[in-house]
Amino acid sequence: MSYTSCLPAWSVGPDCYQDVFATARRFGKTAAVIGGKTALSKAYEPLKAALAGSEFALSQPIWYGGNSTYEHAGALEQLPEVQQADMIFAVGGGRAIDTCKAVAQHLDKPLLTFPTIASNCAACTAIGVFYNANDTFCDYFYPTRCPEHTFINTRIIAEAPESLLWAGIGDALSKECEVELASRGKDLFHTTLLGTMLAHTCTEPLLNYGTTAMQQCREGTPGTELEQVALAIVISTGLVSNLTTDPTKYYYNSSLAHCVYYGATMLPASGGKHLHGEIVSFGVLTLLTWDSQLEQRERILRFNRSIKLPVTLAEIGMTEADLQTVADKAATVLEWTKAPRP
Repeated sequence: MSYTSCLPAWSVGPDCYQDVFATARRFGKTAAVIGGKTALSKAYEPLKAALAGSEFALSQPIWYGGNSTYEHAGALEQLPEVQQADMIFAVGGGRAIDTCKAVAQHLDKPLLTFPTIASNCAACTAIGVFYNANDTFCDYFYPTRCPEHTFINTRIIAEAPESLLWAGIGDALSKECEVELASRGKDLFHTTLLGTMLAHTCTEPLLNYGTTAMQQCREGTPGTELEQVALAIVISTGLVSNLTTDPTKYYYNSSLAHCVYYGATMLPASGGKHLHGEIVSFGVLTLLTWDSQLEQRERILRFNRSIKLPVTLAEIGMTEADLQTVADKAATVLEWTKAPRP
């Protein structure tokens, strides 16, 4: 049986937008620039400056709608400036970029991504997380390939709120333990084996460089540690996602830590007020406890405490009375089934 796997390409650094033209010109001469309002305010002018003097033309900034919903994607697909562009430039965080994945897929256009925060791996993955209009989880969207190229501008990331990097660290902490759990006991072949091995590279950079990276973000300094953490969050976890996910055959990309998050979306005091990675980091402790990895749990717990990621229910707006609601929702999502025992 034949199959295709796609891996991301990326540029990283405070001046990486200088490389945009060399990559984008292979796909045409015009791009629809879609993203979040704050992200566009940070990235649009640097992009425009980097492309000055070339024949490449950008649309005016286009707001993606505020959440990754199919309704917002459909509205964008109807815009003439999007339909007429040669490619899509997705700018911002995970929800903006995931929305653009659906737009690019439905309109059959190349997608280039420009993450302005290091909070997740959406910028380089062939999977999108979509929500309902009330912000509860809807489903996963699977484009046929990952974005053509990801441009990680560490200067813009360093100027973003520290809380977003903080949450990105929390989210990325889940990759190694979730993939290891979901793939345990499975008959892995080349691609999935490669993905599970790469998953073991995701945790250590976060623990080693996370504290300093957050300090650099606080100071607006695009230092080496911030770059290492951004690459771990965006690229390392993204590589693993692409190699451990097939929409029809296997899914080893996440497990019980994300169940906690999706369950929390049912609680206004949690899903509505706490960041994705913040809740997932607590889910990591939950997974490690359930799986009796107590030594690793204590190590992650100490790290969480050191950078003030949550270690108690109260810190993510939950009480014991909420747990049944969380469990009921968690049991409906794909990740619930990705454990080696019931």
